[in-house]
Amino acid sequence: MKHWYTLAAALSIVACSSKTDDASGTAGSSGAGGTGNGGTGGASASGGGPAVSCTAEPEHTGEGTYYDADGSGNCSFDPSPDDLMVGAMNEIDYAGSVVCGACAHIDGPNGAVDVRVVDRCPECPQGDIDLSPQAFEQIAPLVQGRVPIRWRFQDCNVSGPIRFRFKEGSNQWWTAVQIRNHRNRVAKLEYDDGSTFREVARETYNYFVAASGMGPGPYRFRVTDVYGNQLVEEGIEHREAEEVPGTGQFPACTR
Repeated sequence: MKHWYTLAAALSIVACSSKTDDASGTAGSSGAGGTGNGGTGGASASGGGPAVSCTAEPEHTGEGTYYDADGSGNCSFDPSPDDLMVGAMNEIDYAGSVVCGACAHIDGPNGAVDVRVVDRCPECPQGDIDLSPQAFEQIAPLVQGRVPIRWRFQDCNVSGPIRFRFKEGSNQWWTAVQIRNHRNRVAKLEYDDGSTFREVARETYNYFVAASGMGPGPYRFRVTDVYGNQLVEEGIEHREAEEVPGTGQFPACTR
């Protein structure tokens, strides 16, 4: 449950709630910066540089609020107490979880802040972002509670390769995998079924789910970002409820 506050309304909380969806009935979990095991083979990148520069990203306008964020939420990430520069995206810009793990640069009345999207705010109008208190106070005093903002998506300052996290309950007959530690927003995940790459449906709780499974693995995945860059990762082992590192990373946006 998310809330925004003003000093005058400290006892009157207006909720901006987040509902976690999960086809198996439980929320998925993720570890920002968590450790992973397994992963063999390698990755190849295609597509060259980004098709769109970061400076060409459209500017969004709305309002910034804040809630008791801990890094978890509808994107199925674990709490990240060491990284609370996070926020919850409004329902429209959440785009069915496409923005999960994405980074945004926000300008407010008194400053700017970079945040990572970890949740959604179903009741927030388009353009709004619900921030952690730590992020909100970078752009305005907490006492204001709700302020106008301007923001753009930007690439995340990540290190190392992308990572694959297999959900609890995932197996060869129902396979659910999440992409983590990605520099740019992820547009598509495909797996090689032995004859062709098959696109995997993405759920609102930020897992790509093959309802009939992908087989026992190891897998060959192709991951595409919103700029058209692709990573092909070989030999990704299925490890339920664990992260498996890849070997490649999307290129940084041009500025």
